[in-house]
Amino acid sequence: MIEQIRPSELSGWLRAHEAARPLVLDVREPWEVRTARIEPEGAELLLLPMGVLPARLHEIDQRRAVACLCHLGGRSMQVAAYLEHQGFAQVANIAGGIHAWSLECDPRVPIY
Repeated sequence: MIEQIRPSELSGWLRAHEAARPLVLDVREPWEVRTARIEPEGAELLLLPMGVLPARLHEIDQRRAVACLCHLGGRSMQVAAYLEHQGFAQVANIAGGIHAWSLECDPRVPIY
């Protein structure tokens, strides 16, 4: 089962997984990232659109904890399920996506 975390819970999730070098995987398209982006503290941020993930999956260490992010949480949930199917053991979906991030964590992040 994929763990669902709200944006307001991400920092705690990252701390709980710091031994697994947590990664926030932003699977949005480049234009979306130009529109609104975050800089999560305590994790590396990797921008990797959902459509290119299968070809670039080798760039992500399966031993890392991965929290997936998109606009509203749907694409990131699909990616989280894909990663789990590929053998990733510590995967979470950031429920509500960057839209919820703006509402819960940082209103300076544009809503689109």
